[in-house]
Amino acid sequence: MAETRKIKRALVSVFHKDGLEEILKTLHQEGVELLSTGGTQAFIESLGIPCRKVEDVTTYPSILGGRVKTLHPKVFGGILGRRENEGDQEQMKQYEIPAIDLVIVDLYPFEDTVAAGASEADIIEKIDIGGISLIRAAAKNFRDVIIVPSKAEYKPLLDLLNKQGAQSELADRKWFATQAFGVSSHYDTAIHEWFAANK
Repeated sequence: MAETRKIKRALVSVFHKDGLEEILKTLHQEGVELLSTGGTQAFIESLGIPCRKVEDVTTYPSILGGRVKTLHPKVFGGILGRRENEGDQEQMKQYEIPAIDLVIVDLYPFEDTVAAGASEADIIEKIDIGGISLIRAAAKNFRDVIIVPSKAEYKPLLDLLNKQGAQSELADRKWFATQAFGVSSHYDTAIHEWFAANK
């Protein structure tokens, strides 16, 4: 079926790692290549699962105190590249951009940090940039990519993997994209409200 997409490569970069172990083991058993960064990469490797560093794909290290890790054309091209668009596919080949079929990411805990009475500097650092960009990119390209935007979607993803293996249908991907835009909308609203209250 033309709307069925195999999951061959997944980018996993999360703040909340609890509940992720079974998903990672299932993806590994299904032969899915894992890409990751920092603490998530260390967590994946601690489970005995091989994981490729995002830096090995981009050839750039994490810079600016971790503010820039995944913001790179080889990451976003891999997510946004349309699988049935010849021009996109030619450019991905030309620039050696690996297709990314699944993105599992969550956002820095902005609201929790505000609620804890943190300093303005700490609150500002909890405004997620890479994560929210990954969520929006993967959700935009739902025709080809599954986006898991928060811990709340871990179980639906695991259910899907257990039922269908490492593949998805268009309706599945659209459901996850809908959740993703809900997550990004809520997050940006919380940030806006904090700024409005702290002029």
